This record gives sequence, structure tokens and C-alpha cells, in this order.
Amino acid sequence: MLELQAINTFYGPSHVLSDVTLQINQGEIVCLLGANAAGKTTTMKTIFGLVKPRTGTITLEGKRIDNISTDEIIKRGMALVPEGRRVFSRMSVRENLEMGAYMQNSRAALQEDIERVYVLFPRLRERDKQISGTMSGGEQQMLAIGRALMSRPRLICMDEPSLGLSPILVQTVYSTIRAIREQGTTVFLVEQNAFMALNAADRGYVLQQGRVVLSDTAKNLLNNDLVRRAYLGG
Repeated sequence: MLELQAINTFYGPSHVLSDVTLQINQGEIVCLLGANAAGKTTTMKTIFGLVKPRTGTITLEGKRIDNISTDEIIKRGMALVPEGRRVFSRMSVRENLEMGAYMQNSRAALQEDIERVYVLFPRLRERDKQISGTMSGGEQQMLAIGRALMSRPRLICMDEPSLGLSPILVQTVYSTIRAIREQGTTVFLVEQNAFMALNAADRGYVLQQGRVVLSDTAKNLLNNDLVRRAYLGG
């Protein structure tokens, strides 16, 4: 569904991603693991055209997207849950969700999509009119995921969805990620929380200093010595 082939991304003279190659198949949950400054967020920014790769190609369902704008990428069926949530803090929960559906012209379909989000996240229904900047970090993360779902993506990409959340809320977020996949949306996760990501994912990649150093099934990565030492405390 999504393929990165030999991607090289730079910030000025700094070579941040080196020959990154990965693929995500329809219906999968795939995770990209790595420590701080490994290049995970740059990978996500490159996929969405926020940073352009110097060399390499990115294809979505067989069509190149590395040479088009971010809004066009989203129109083709992708959505991003950014690192740090980045909700519209002065808007209500419902207004944030409506912003995620800016391409939707049907009021009936808009309400249907909001209802879908509220079924996934009942707490957001309770906060419908609340200003989002006054909510907890966990509630804002739910809202960020819900807002991304409002565009009806076929592929949703999440950058550090568990960052800064309590263990109970991390469990909630990952239960929701599994539910999203069960509803037919493919999921790509960028995470530091290797244990949660690998227990949810089908496959995973490990990024170190801008290079993919491991790729395998999630089960095999959970038992890999390098992964256990670096990310699982084993």
C-alpha cells in the first residue's frame, strides 16, 4: 500500500535518512521503532511531503507521492496523527473533528463520522463542547486520532501515539489502534514504546541513526536480542 524506496532526506548538510526502504501492506499494523533522534519523525514528515527527499521514491497504492503536495497526499487517502497531538486548543472537541473533515461536503456524512469517533472514544462525546486546550493529554491524543479519522483515510500514520500518556491511557490508545485496523484502516506507527507497538503490530522496522537496521515480524522482533537490549530492558 505504501512503499519507501532508498529514501535519503537532508536538513541542509545533515544527512538524516540514509537509504530508508520499507513497505506497509493493506490491512497491516506496521511500526517503526527507534530512539530519540533516530529519524523517526523525519520519516513521517518525508512521507507526508513536509520534507522532500533528495533521492528515492515513495509510492501509495503504486502511484508516486514524493513529488506532490501534502494536501494532495491527504486527498489520496492518508492521514497523520502528529507527534505532540497538536489539537486546535481554542476550539471545541466537535470543532476539531469538523476541521478533520474539511473535505467532506455532506452534513449527514459528517455527523456519521463524528458518531464513529464518539463510539471509539466515548470520553470525547462527553467533552463535545469542551475547549480542547483544557483537556488532559490523554483526551487530546484521543481527539488527535479522531480528527485524523474524520477524513476517512485508508492509511493512518501515527507519530508517537503513546508519548507522555499514563500506562492506562496507553492501553486505551492501543486498543483503539487495533479497533481502527479491524474497521479496515491500515496503520503505520512511529514509536519509542517498543513493547506496546510490537504487541499491536504485524511487522516492524528498527531505525538507528537514520538507517533501517532490522525488519521482521513483530513476534520475532520482540524476541530479538538487539531489540530486547535497546528497547525492552532485557
